[in-house]
Amino acid sequence: MKNGRIAVPSNGTGGMDGQRSGHFGHCDVFTFIDIENGEIKNVSTLQNQEHAQGGCMVPVNLLASNNVNALIVGGIGMRPLMGFRQAGIDVYYDAQRPDIRPVVEDLLAGKLQLISNDQVCGGGSH
Repeated sequence: MKNGRIAVPSNGTGGMDGQRSGHFGHCDVFTFIDIENGEIKNVSTLQNQEHAQGGCMVPVNLLASNNVNALIVGGIGMRPLMGFRQAGIDVYYDAQRPDIRPVVEDLLAGKLQLISNDQVCGGGSH
């Protein structure tokens, strides 16, 4: 990824030195990393919104309206994944490391894979 905005679901206050949230829909904040020419130019955070109205599509619409191009998750359900795909947001998967910085660096280095349908969390029905 050369240019664009990466979102990482985060615990607490987020940021590059923060911890990732295990499930994107229930994170405290989204950490945004703005990339220019393959380098980190800016880091910001945005409070997650409640799921009350719109369910799983709330974070999809929130990230799409904030010009996000890529999302790194450790887990996501099929409905929001389809929503991100429709919104043109690439969803990358890393379930291993809890820290934000190394997964962002891996994405920039081309080491993360797009999530596949068989890596999706079951939303109650298995």
